[in-house]
Amino acid sequence: MATTIREVASAAGVSVSTVSRAFTAPEQVQQKTRQRILEAATKLGYAPNPAARSLRGGGTGTLGLIIPDIANPFFPPIVKAMQARARRLGYTVLVTDSDEREADELEAIAAVSKRVDGLVLWASTLTEDRLRELADQMPLVVVNRHVPGIPEVRISLSAGIAQAVEHLRAYGHRRCVFINASRDELSRGKSIHESFEAQDISFVELGPYEPRFETGVLAATLVAAHGATAVLAHNDLVGLGVLHQMASLGVSVPGDVSVIGIDDTLLASVSTPSLTTIRIDPEEVATRAADLLLETIAGHADRRTGAAGNAEDTPFAEIGSRLVPRASTGPAPTR
Repeated sequence: MATTIREVASAAGVSVSTVSRAFTAPEQVQQKTRQRILEAATKLGYAPNPAARSLRGGGTGTLGLIIPDIANPFFPPIVKAMQARARRLGYTVLVTDSDEREADELEAIAAVSKRVDGLVLWASTLTEDRLRELADQMPLVVVNRHVPGIPEVRISLSAGIAQAVEHLRAYGHRRCVFINASRDELSRGKSIHESFEAQDISFVELGPYEPRFETGVLAATLVAAHGATAVLAHNDLVGLGVLHQMASLGVSVPGDVSVIGIDDTLLASVSTPSLTTIRIDPEEVATRAADLLLETIAGHADRRTGAAGNAEDTPFAEIGSRLVPRASTGPAPTR
């Protein structure tokens, strides 16, 4: 019987995730720890090479990635970075788009599930029960979605939002609109409300809408009705829609209204004015998602050999955020 990753972890006195990182992301493991893991793996005859494991286990050597909207400029850099990470580890990546609809996501899963060794689902539209059923059938990692017992990559906006609120308060803003384009299970509204209230900035939420450019165009016309001097958009696409419509209405940005997006896409830096935004590092997200999926694939292989782990050991990775100030924010107007 082949040696499992859990046996290596036990012999080296570390966690399964540490063993996985020792082979997939050695720069994240201390040299002494990695050496101990390598010695244990050699002694037990563990083969970490993903291509070799794929051949022995009848795998495909392919990882699946299902994203909400491939037209959103936030996702192409993530796809590229995940492909680069997977290639380094001996895998290829199969990418498809769910268009933020449950029926399309189910169709995409059905189309790719037999062709990949595991799946990364970004902001899945599926219910928790469906996701758990899928996780029982194949290695699964979710991004921007929390389901107990399923490995996840968490994107924390806390630091970036806090910096954005401090940025606006320093400029004298006291009334802000948040354009919400999140589904209920993904809503950012509560944490954002708390951040603004902590800085004594009045806060109004519009939506939820769809996370698209057109949403920003629509919502921009409502901002003035609330007397807001600042706008926080769900993402850069929505923020760019706000900039476009403000220009059409003759509203100065940032003279009359300051605008902040979320993601830090390429378009944010080349818009007019350039868009202040909260940056999420696409390379870090993609790398951690790929590494976590490979760890999950190894865990599934262990369960097939009877070496099941505990639900409490469900691995996760957390990605931070930070504010990138640009020309779309400035002092609040004097009224």
